[in-house]
Amino acid sequence: MSIEALKAQIPDFAKDVRLNLGAIANDESLGEQTKYGLLLACAIATRNAEVAAAFDAEAVTRLSPEARDAARAAAAVMAMNNVYYRFVHLASNPVYKTLPAKLRMNVIASPGAPKADFELWCLAVSAINGCGACVDAHEKALLASGVTQESAQTAVRFAAILQSAAIALEAAKLPVLA
Repeated sequence: MSIEALKAQIPDFAKDVRLNLGAIANDESLGEQTKYGLLLACAIATRNAEVAAAFDAEAVTRLSPEARDAARAAAAVMAMNNVYYRFVHLASNPVYKTLPAKLRMNVIASPGAPKADFELWCLAVSAINGCGACVDAHEKALLASGVTQESAQTAVRFAAILQSAAIALEAAKLPVLA
């Protein structure tokens, strides 16, 4: 499935989502690898098979196998980290902040894609997953590496659009009650 096929599945009540998906397709503010790795990682993070399939189909022709795996790894490692660090951040017991995480996350050091791309993908996935601690950590790393605030904002905007597409598709499956 392509982005265009996905757009065609978005119901009329979510016309803005269709328009925003179209804007993503035409947005050239990020390089191709950065953009399509970001879209794939975010699509996976939405936990919607249709959205993930559509963006994987787009990524397969635009990303190397290593970059595709890196995008998948960003979604996977952030699924773990976002749960853990959101808990540590939200827990009122300060002891959790002092304990070692004991979570394997070697992929962050060697992701198989440029470090700035991977950090941007992790930022966007963390925004979808609602982990403020991870959002702050990845945004800080991005800015330190020279990535602009505009690029970070674009990444999170794309994440928001993909999440809204996933929700619109799920909402369309609800039965119509008279």
